[in-house]
Amino acid sequence: MPSAPVPATLWLVRHGESAANVARNAALAAQSDDIGLDVADAEIPLSPLGERQATALGRWFAERPEGERPTVVIASPYERARRTAARIVAAGGAAPAVTAEAQVGCDERWREKELGLFHDLTRWGVEARHPEQWALRQRLGPFYYRPPNGESGADVAFRVRSALEAVAQNHPGERVLVVCHQIVILSARYVLDGLTVEQLGELWRQYDLANCSVTTYRPAAAGRLALVQYNFTVPLEDEGAPVTHEPVHPSPTA
Repeated sequence: MPSAPVPATLWLVRHGESAANVARNAALAAQSDDIGLDVADAEIPLSPLGERQATALGRWFAERPEGERPTVVIASPYERARRTAARIVAAGGAAPAVTAEAQVGCDERWREKELGLFHDLTRWGVEARHPEQWALRQRLGPFYYRPPNGESGADVAFRVRSALEAVAQNHPGERVLVVCHQIVILSARYVLDGLTVEQLGELWRQYDLANCSVTTYRPAAAGRLALVQYNFTVPLEDEGAPVTHEPVHPSPTA
């Protein structure tokens, strides 16, 4: 029986540091109720450091042999992911078939988890302003709890499963780079690695996926993709860009 079609390589890259990452880290350190950003989640830009990280990752890919660079680049439609992908391409980080930002595809299934009512809030803000929702989340857990007007972890996993199937069907044998978001990458691991909900919950609690880190999958037996690298930050270190990630404070919206 022939193996199912899969990409030759699948790289999942978290976007570079964003303005919201900076604001959230400051709010968590101060134990504030909200992060103080009056902008839609989809429009949050990269921070100056995030721009630098994205270029550094692009340069690292550019230093690989042509046969080890992405032939397909896909991004979440959110500004911080699209900008990260564009800077990777601009730095020469893709194969010659991808030479301009216009050749970066967008797929809304790779977008950030929608936090709904809790978009601008820290864990303290949720607990203080919406105690009944906080109690419900504690009881159901982040995989099954859906914030008002937002998504549950199961919702994200459902669309990520569909996005992964589309990549396999549309780009068999290609080297595919997807630029997206932390929880989305963890959901991809849930799907590809066959994790249990409990194992996924442990990854969420660690909440340590670095900005512009690389998670790599390659084909294994029976047409399945196998994890090769997770949260790989050597590209940034090699290019002299600081590595950033979430603080140790747990997030109520993860």
